[in-house]
Amino acid sequence: MQLHELNPTHKKHRRKRIGRGGKKGMSSGFGIGKLGSSQPRTREVLKRYPKLRGYRFQGVGSASVIVSLQRIEKAFKSGDRVNPEALLEHKLVRTIKGKKPEVKILGQGELTKALTIEGCAVSKSVKAAVEKAGGSVI
Repeated sequence: MQLHELNPTHKKHRRKRIGRGGKKGMSSGFGIGKLGSSQPRTREVLKRYPKLRGYRFQGVGSASVIVSLQRIEKAFKSGDRVNPEALLEHKLVRTIKGKKPEVKILGQGELTKALTIEGCAVSKSVKAAVEKAGGSVI
């Protein structure tokens, strides 16, 4: 075999000609053009903004912490006041981001002690059970 008989094993690849109209636009597959590459600070600021999830998105609100009547029956004595501060002391609820949580008391179990419930949301069955035991809901 001599030098003039050698052939390449692959075809020559022509370079893309871009920015000539048609479907191949200015940068056409070669990354961002001039403006986007010259202002990285703007992009960093935009990336820090919280992203909203469409126009129907509503932020996550603070949900109520649920406490059952059965746990309140075990933790409190007759005549006590049940409020978020007292529930924190008895370790039935925890603080959320350093704040007292909104508490809702649900009627799972029975109540035999006269308690005063204040500053908490209660269900209808809890309200009836507390008033039946001789307590009150404020």
